[in-house]
Amino acid sequence: MKPYRVLRLPRHETLSVRGLDLHLIRWGPPPSDCVAPVILLHGWADTGDTFQFMVDAFREDWPLVAIDWRGFGRSEWAREGYWFPDYLADLDALLEQLSPRLPARIIGHSMGGNVASLYAGLRPERVRCVVNLEGFGMPRTTPDQAPAQLRQWLDQVKSAPTLKDYGSFEQLAAIIRSRYPRFTEAQSIFVAQAWGRLEADGRVHLLGDARHRWVNPVLYRREEAEACWHGIRAPMLMLLGELSEYLPRLGVDGTDSGLQAAVRGIEIIRVADAGHMLHIEKADLVAPLVERFLIGH
Repeated sequence: MKPYRVLRLPRHETLSVRGLDLHLIRWGPPPSDCVAPVILLHGWADTGDTFQFMVDAFREDWPLVAIDWRGFGRSEWAREGYWFPDYLADLDALLEQLSPRLPARIIGHSMGGNVASLYAGLRPERVRCVVNLEGFGMPRTTPDQAPAQLRQWLDQVKSAPTLKDYGSFEQLAAIIRSRYPRFTEAQSIFVAQAWGRLEADGRVHLLGDARHRWVNPVLYRREEAEACWHGIRAPMLMLLGELSEYLPRLGVDGTDSGLQAAVRGIEIIRVADAGHMLHIEKADLVAPLVERFLIGH
C-alpha cells in the first residue's frame, strides 16, 4: 500500500489532566495571549492523529491541538472506568491549561462533537465557536430500556474485555477500508498506524482500553442533552455526511428543522458523497468549510 504523505508535521506531547497523562498532537504555530488554539476532539474509538487529513487540507497555518481522550490512543487509561461526564471535565481542565484567558475554538467529530456541544452550553463563556462534525447526539431512549441495559452491563463487568489483534498493519488497513470504503488505500494505512501498535509478539494490537466497549449502564437522555444545547451562545457550524450511516437513526431529530430547534442559530451543511468519517473521506471539501467558518468567527 502506498503510504500517505504528511504535509504538516505533527508534534507530540503529554499533558497531565485530572490525574491522567493525556496525549496531545500540535500542528502549526503556537498559540499566544492574542490567538487562542483551535482544539480538535476525536470520536469514539478514534485518535487525534486522524485529523491529519483535514489539517493538511487547510490553507492557513492554524495553531491546532488535538487530544487523545482518556483511554483512547496513547492517553492513559482510567482505573475506575469511563463515564461521559469525565470527557466534559477533561475538556474543562484542558482549556484551563491551553487557553486560560481566551474562549476556545473547538472542532469535534462524532463523540468529540457531542462533548463540544454539551460543553458550549454548560460553559458558554469559554467557547468562541464550534465546528461539529457529525456530533448530533444519539436516538431517544425510554425508561423501559433500562433493565436490559443494566443487566448487560452487570454481565460485562464480570469479565476482562480484550481488543482484537492483527497480523500486520496492512491487514488492519484492509479491514478499515472494508468498513469505510470511501477511504483511499493511503488513508487506510495511515489510520491503521494511528489506531494500532506493533507489540513484542509481532502482532498489531488496537490502542485504547477495551472497557470503552462495555455498554453504558445509564441510558442516553436526549432531552437532557438538548437542555444543555439550549445554553449555547457560540456560533456553531454542523457538517453532516450526505451518506451518514448514523444520522437516519435519529428520525425527525436528525432533520435540519429538528437540529435547528435544538441548537439556536446553528448553520448546517451536508457534504456530498461523505459518510460519518467525513473529515477523512472528504477532507478536501470539509477543510475549506471549516476554515471559512473559523475566519468568520
